Parts: sequence; structure tokens; C-alpha cells
Amino acid sequence: MLLTGIRLEQYRNLAAAELRPSNQITLLHGLNGQGKTNLLEAIYLLGTGRSFRNVKTPDLIRQGMDTAVVTGQVLTGSVASEIKVQLAGKQRRVTVDGKPVQRAAELHGKLAAVVFSPDDTAMVKQGPETRRRYLDRALYTGKATFLRDYHEYYRTLKQRNALLRCGTTDGLDVWSEQLVTSGARLMEHRRQYVAQLLPLVQQHYQRLAGSRETVELAYAPDSDHRFQEQLEQCRVTDLRRGTTGRGPHRDDLAFMIDGHDLKTFGSQGQQRSFVLALKLAELDHLQQTFGEPPLMLLDDIASELDRERIHNLLDFLRQRQVQVVITTTTTVGIDPGMLQQSSLYRVDAGTLTYEGSVPR
Repeated sequence: MLLTGIRLEQYRNLAAAELRPSNQITLLHGLNGQGKTNLLEAIYLLGTGRSFRNVKTPDLIRQGMDTAVVTGQVLTGSVASEIKVQLAGKQRRVTVDGKPVQRAAELHGKLAAVVFSPDDTAMVKQGPETRRRYLDRALYTGKATFLRDYHEYYRTLKQRNALLRCGTTDGLDVWSEQLVTSGARLMEHRRQYVAQLLPLVQQHYQRLAGSRETVELAYAPDSDHRFQEQLEQCRVTDLRRGTTGRGPHRDDLAFMIDGHDLKTFGSQGQQRSFVLALKLAELDHLQQTFGEPPLMLLDDIASELDRERIHNLLDFLRQRQVQVVITTTTTVGIDPGMLQQSSLYRVDAGTLTYEGSVPR
């Protein structure tokens, strides 16, 4: 998968910007708050129709404007396509070669991307919601059927909670039964994905950390095969609180090192290496799924990795022929040899300036 071009109009702080990324490394540099991450977000939006940040659609539109447009040219296999995402108020309209995308599956696999950002590193220390959001986002990128089951579960949960808030039991059994059925499918998606990711995470961590530490990634479901029984047991409590207290909406991911919680017993370096290994595992999984590497989006890389890790990571991605887009406040941590093989852009107050590239 390759992004051969992207144009943004009235997207966040970018009134008009155009990027022609290299097939290898494209580096966006500039001070904080200039729009670098917004460019990465727009690239991710093309492939999924969604942001990798926890924001609403109106937040993506430039302040004072009614609409925003992101248009990208992509190459999937040997097939060239144009993807356009139009944003207006709370509405999103996605087209591929001018034809409206009616279902998420129609966009699936056109432009898959993996993001590594400071927010991802922080998820080790944050609550279950952050890790659960990461898991679902990764699943959606690689599995078209996941989104359908995800939405079905949360629609059912919303209906059950509405009854609970009213304090009525009329129809509660029906919604509880549907919640159990859709919840079982959601949990199975998550369980299978984590099982597939685990050996890849372990492999990448060993390479990154260069140590004999053993890391584990485990799915930690809030419920199990007794989900229906658990709902019955919590029925009185749920009615009193007006919300469903058990279920996949409370699932978590466990990050372990040598049998201990990574959050408590892992150093900052170990935590960063683990999250990066997780992202590289996600990249491997997407490549296995689609038969070609996805894009890698590295946000604020110099703040997360030291010079040696940056060099090793980019060298690894270059060997794998992964298209990489990087944001950074400084090029100091980037190996000069890498820079000579990169397309370089400066981002300043929402303005994108091309500064050079070597022949591709």
C-alpha cells in the first residue's frame, strides 16, 4: 500500500496543504502546534474514515469553516484509487473514485496505517478505556466484519442502559439476551486478535530491547462464558445505578514483563519498547492480512525514542519496504544517511513547505 499524494482543505489548522510523500521516508518537521500531527491524522482518516484521536467530526473542520475535505491518491497492489473524505458538521461522506462508500468494508484494505505516538506510549499507565480503544481501533483496521459486531454490541448496550435509567424491567430480558449474543462475538474478535499478536509482540520486543526479559500481552475480559448469569446477578445493582456494570465495554489488555505488571514494574524504556513492539506486531499482522505492508505513521518520534532506537527502527522499516511518514520537532536525532533518503517538509502555522528529496 502506498499513499502517492494527499490534499487537505480547511482541515483543522491547515487551510490548504498538499503532500507528495516518498515511497520510503517522509519527514515533517517544525515546532509543536503547527499542524504536523494533523497531517498524520488526515492520512489515517483516508484509510478508515476515522481519526486515531478521540475526537468528534466537527473538531476536524477548520475553525470558522463549515466543511473540510481530504483527498488522497493511493496505490493498493497495482490498482490506483482516489479516496475523498468530506466533512460537514457531524457528517462524513467518503467516496472511492467518485463512488459513495456505503459500508466500511468497501474502504477496508485500501490504505491501512499503523500509528505510533506519545499517546500510545501513555496507554501503559492510563486506564482500561485507553487500551480498549487501541485494541478496537487496531481490530477495525485489519478486520472488516469487526465494526459491524462492535456497533451492534454498543447499540444494544445503549438500549439496555436507557431501560435501566427509566427503572423499568419491561423488555430488559430481551435486551440482556441480545447483549450477551453480540458481546460474545465482540469478545471472540478481541480474543483471537490478541492471541495472534502475542508471538509477534514477543519477537519484536526481544529485538528492540536486546534482553532476555519475557513480555506478555493478554486479553483481560470483564465477562466470560457466564456473561448472561453475571448480568442477572448484577440486575438489581444495574437498575439502581442506571447502567450496565458488566460486559465487554469494561474489558482491558494486560501488559506484563517477566510475569509482572508492566505499569508497576517496567522502566520507562521498557514501557516504550513494549508499545513500539506492539505497533510493529500490528504492522506485521496487517501485512499478513492484506499481503502488502501498511503505512507507518510516527508522531513526535524524537520525544519517544533515543537516537539509536530511531535509527534501528527506520532501518528495519526500510528493509521491510514500509512507507513511513514521521513528525518531529528536530531532525537532530535522525541519522544523516536516513535524511538523504527522505522527502523533507517543514510545517509552520498550518503551511506545508517542501524542502527537498533525493531521487526515488
